[in-house]
Amino acid sequence: MGDSPENSDGPPWEDGEETSAPSAAELEAAGQNSMFGDPEPAPTAADPAPAPEPTAAEPTPAPAKTAPSGEAAAQPYRVLARKYRPQTFSELIGQEPMVRTLGNAIERDRLAHAFLMTGVRGVGKTSTARLIAKALNCIGPDGQGGPTIDPCGQCEPCTAIAEGRHIDVIEMDAASHTGVDDVREIIEAVRYAAVSARYKIYIIDEVHMLSRNAFNALLKTLEEPPAHVKFLFATTEVEKLPVTVLSRTQRFDLRRIPAELLQEHFGTICQKEGVEAEAEALNIIANAAEGSVRDGLSILDQAIAHADLDGEGQVTAERVRDMLGLADKSAQRKLLQMLLDGDAKALLGAIADQYALGVEPLALMRGQMDLVHRVTVAQVSGDEANAPTQQERDALTEFSQRLKPAQLHRLWQLMLKGHEEVRQAPDPLVSAQMALLRVMHAADLPDPGKLAKKIEELAERGLAAAPAPASGDASALPAATSANAPAAAMNWADLVQRVDDFGQLRVAQMMRDWIRVIELSDGKLIYAPVDGLSDDPAPEVRDALFKLTGKRWHMELGSGASVDQATPSLREQEEAEKAEAEAKIREHPLVKATFEAFPEAELLDKQENVAQAGGSKWNR
Repeated sequence: MGDSPENSDGPPWEDGEETSAPSAAELEAAGQNSMFGDPEPAPTAADPAPAPEPTAAEPTPAPAKTAPSGEAAAQPYRVLARKYRPQTFSELIGQEPMVRTLGNAIERDRLAHAFLMTGVRGVGKTSTARLIAKALNCIGPDGQGGPTIDPCGQCEPCTAIAEGRHIDVIEMDAASHTGVDDVREIIEAVRYAAVSARYKIYIIDEVHMLSRNAFNALLKTLEEPPAHVKFLFATTEVEKLPVTVLSRTQRFDLRRIPAELLQEHFGTICQKEGVEAEAEALNIIANAAEGSVRDGLSILDQAIAHADLDGEGQVTAERVRDMLGLADKSAQRKLLQMLLDGDAKALLGAIADQYALGVEPLALMRGQMDLVHRVTVAQVSGDEANAPTQQERDALTEFSQRLKPAQLHRLWQLMLKGHEEVRQAPDPLVSAQMALLRVMHAADLPDPGKLAKKIEELAERGLAAAPAPASGDASALPAATSANAPAAAMNWADLVQRVDDFGQLRVAQMMRDWIRVIELSDGKLIYAPVDGLSDDPAPEVRDALFKLTGKRWHMELGSGASVDQATPSLREQEEAEKAEAEAKIREHPLVKATFEAFPEAELLDKQENVAQAGGSKWNR
């Protein structure tokens, strides 16, 4: 072949028809085509007439920012979540603590060999892993740089990693590579040094999907990898990872992005896209994103397409609510007002109107819960309510001043129960109507806490005002009894009887026989013991009263003049009454004559005790 005259100018590999090496842009285009298919063919130079038309008709020049102007028409449209993926740590919003930690580790040359990024969807786990790969392998525009928290984005490693074509940065989806064989390939490949980069980096996304055996196979390599290897893991379910893996990685918990920061970020993107958006619309999108940048950008992408339908091109709050099936905030406030006013007919009409507008019953209940929560936060903080419009701020402030904390908590509990019922009901609309009607009628009920307190007060007043049973003449009581002693004694007698009925028989008997009351009130007892009592009865009595009433009683031993004013014990009062009754009987003329005739006679109080009094000397 080499002697042929056709090839006499040189060897076959130097043939003039041999093509040159592909450029970086061609490699990126080839990667895009392999993933998303070949784009529509661009007009060629042979057709000069229609060539300018596609360029003029293109309204979105987004691909032209990253590709040469000649290839702009050939690039497929990229959604906002991919187009505005962070390329530097400064573009990564809401994760400042992690960025600060990584920056300090790079500056101090204290880089771990394995990093674990965890968090909810769309907060930047995979993006962070790619940024770490760029930071570790960046060589700077002059090719002399080292690891940095601010990669240049211009050197070959930075551009190759951003385009997903770097040979030393291997990204693997653990959801589709779950077995030991997949991990074995990693174990065998880590022995070889990086081809062109400083570090060979393995990015394993959704690492929690690896099987148990795959995790076990990776443990040894993960614990002692070669110096040129770094592992970057990303997962949304960190609790599924074995603790042996967690202990071998440096963990970063990526936080949810606050709604205020998301709203600002979406506003910046709208400016870059040349789209006008209302602040309230961006606020709705930010709240609907639930802390996820990717979710928010997907909603924003849809909202921009939805807004273009009317020819104005502005993202309005009304259209975003219609798109998401959310209730208008003014309608939510009117609905809550009807609940508080007790207008059932208007309430049902408002629910029907919202349902006709496309608002789902579950979204309606959630909107009411969100409104009650915001009112509660405004009430607790004492500051002006946080809302995008002045009208809404005034309404939230008015609700917070009108409602009491107990009412707001009760509203929340009732609506939370209603939300669960609507979610499980076969007919959500009917369930939402009944749940909100129940909330409305419950607004008229007394507060349970106040009702319980009122019952306690009535019970205490009833105990203090209980009528005293009839007793004998107080003149027969000891001289130490004061004027108000009988009332105190009766109150004390009722309390002793309650202790006896409660089952504390021994303590009740002690209270009857050995305690003289000086002062008795709810939760307080000042007493004096009967002469002859050796032990202090306070501990046992206090414990019995606590078990009976549920309160800690203060018991105090009287002293000084107060002891002389103590009410006799219940046994002393009973004995005094018995002595008084016996004295009256003995004063009767017939009884006197009987005792004179029978000096050894005994006076018995009950007839049934006659047989016991004298033993065999008595008979019936």
